[in-house]
Amino acid sequence: MHKIEIPAWAIERGRAMNFFPTIDPGKTALIVVDLQNAFMVEGQPLANQHALDIIPNVNLLANGLRAAGAKIAWTRHTFVETVPFAPPAWQMTGGYRYPEALAALAPDTFGHALHDDLDVAPQDLVIDKYRYSAFIHNSSDLDAKLRGTGIDTIIVTGTVTNCCCESTARDGNMLNYKTFFISDATAALTDEEHNAALLSMATIFADVRSTEEMLGLLTPASIAA
Repeated sequence: MHKIEIPAWAIERGRAMNFFPTIDPGKTALIVVDLQNAFMVEGQPLANQHALDIIPNVNLLANGLRAAGAKIAWTRHTFVETVPFAPPAWQMTGGYRYPEALAALAPDTFGHALHDDLDVAPQDLVIDKYRYSAFIHNSSDLDAKLRGTGIDTIIVTGTVTNCCCESTARDGNMLNYKTFFISDATAALTDEEHNAALLSMATIFADVRSTEEMLGLLTPASIAA
């Protein structure tokens, strides 16, 4: 599990922009970003122990929020060669594991599937996305599906903290979703990258909470009417 360090000044500054002391579960969606075998299973090209470490917290959030009436959406990062969903051409042939990642995250492969230890329920959304952000153009239909059910609040979890999670949270904020970002239910490759993303989230884009703090908002006294 990451060693989380968010300066007190960042939390204080951020609360002037994004501080949500209550939630309405019926208008809330938990977004679990890309907890797929490719990012989690030993031997896979993008595997990262930190992503495995957050499974218990993600499941706590999914089960607690689902029981309270929230929507749960699981995204799967997906690589295809079909325009406009294909990644940039220079990434298709570039370094940094892209060729291996392209193969591991192709549809209907082992790497593309959600990890078996996740508590995915039949009523949950499972969304393929083709860009780091789930909300950007040519990525997915997540925004339309959430707005179609009256969602105005999102809670971002998953991996990688400073890539797909951060991109999704930034765009969610810009699309006028009240945005939470869960410090101990997101995972990066290193503590430095994780904390850098949390700093950015806390100061500008999201209400950063721990799993325990987020679940605390589900108590009857603190649920918005």
